[in-house]
Amino acid sequence: MIITEFLDNDLYKFTTMNAIQKKFPNAEVVYRFVNRAKTKFPEGFDRALRAEVDSMANLTLSDEAKCYLRSKCYFFEPVFIDLLKGFRFDPSEVVITQVDGDLDIEIRGLWYRTVLWEVPLLAIVSELFFIMTGQKAIEVEDRALAKAKAFADLQAEVSEFGTRRRFSFDVQDRVVGVLKQGMGSFFKGTSNLFLAYKHGVTPIGTHPHEWFMYHGAQFGYRIANSIALENWVDVYQGHLGIALTDTFTTDNFFQHFGSKYSKLFDGVRWDSGDPIVFTDKALKHYEAMKIDPKSKTIVYSDSLNVEKVRQIKEHVNGRIHDVYGIGTYLSNDVGVNPLNIVIKLFEVKPNGAKSFVPTVKLSDDRGKYTGSDKEVQLCLLTINQ
Repeated sequence: MIITEFLDNDLYKFTTMNAIQKKFPNAEVVYRFVNRAKTKFPEGFDRALRAEVDSMANLTLSDEAKCYLRSKCYFFEPVFIDLLKGFRFDPSEVVITQVDGDLDIEIRGLWYRTVLWEVPLLAIVSELFFIMTGQKAIEVEDRALAKAKAFADLQAEVSEFGTRRRFSFDVQDRVVGVLKQGMGSFFKGTSNLFLAYKHGVTPIGTHPHEWFMYHGAQFGYRIANSIALENWVDVYQGHLGIALTDTFTTDNFFQHFGSKYSKLFDGVRWDSGDPIVFTDKALKHYEAMKIDPKSKTIVYSDSLNVEKVRQIKEHVNGRIHDVYGIGTYLSNDVGVNPLNIVIKLFEVKPNGAKSFVPTVKLSDDRGKYTGSDKEVQLCLLTINQ
């Protein structure tokens, strides 16, 4: 059994679940697995994955973990934590098929329930792949310690974001421990709730692309960012204040990130495109809003390594608070080729709708677009009018 702890998941899935059950409790969704690198999976992988998914039905939130959430996740109301205590994964929501080496996964059900599947499913797929192909991790602590020292030398504030494509739980666990010991105050925490609990570090996360994608499908692409931000603020009242910018391109986001949101949110997250260009756009935006950029934060989080962090820090040069969320480079740099896999929202059915509506994610990198070609073009035409 690969996932053995209910909290072995990223914080942002729980924050999004909480917002969903408050704002869209009856919404239904469809998620699909996207194998960006077209990796071929070994024979029998679907059956092994099915067994792992079925075993998750037995996961529960322990009393100790419940107490941890109450004490650390101050932005959750007690009623939501009680909901998690009674929550059980329903494996029937996950459909797995494999034809030769091509793996397909589809998740269907109520959004507030199915939102928790993405991260542990991807973690299972990744770890199971390396188990079944006989690949071994090497130099786990040595590589992690070298990176910890390099980031600390740069005075880069780093959080570990590597659950989805980790080599294994054991590797991620060991890496978080090394970062905590090797980086001191420059290590800010991990996205993984269980590892944050185990290692006594801060759980990190706010909202994902799917939050904005759903709003685009229900309310329209022109106003999706504004309504998504307003709904987030209504739920969290200023907490969890890092805004994701690139669901419908960063340029479109900043058009809707007016004075109210720019002042209320602590900062923004870069997740695609050129980080140097993004930095300049963010600085220009805050200055136009008469806000001192030094009072705000950019979280950089797309395929980072030591050299990229060095380049970004040199460009930022203290003009804005810069922090770095780093995933696969930390949790799966152990002598293997990591999988390039994601699970994305593809269709939604808002309460009262007669049928499912397609979703779109654009980003600032065309290679990260998701959705049908027809819907992507519709979205582009709409936001660029």
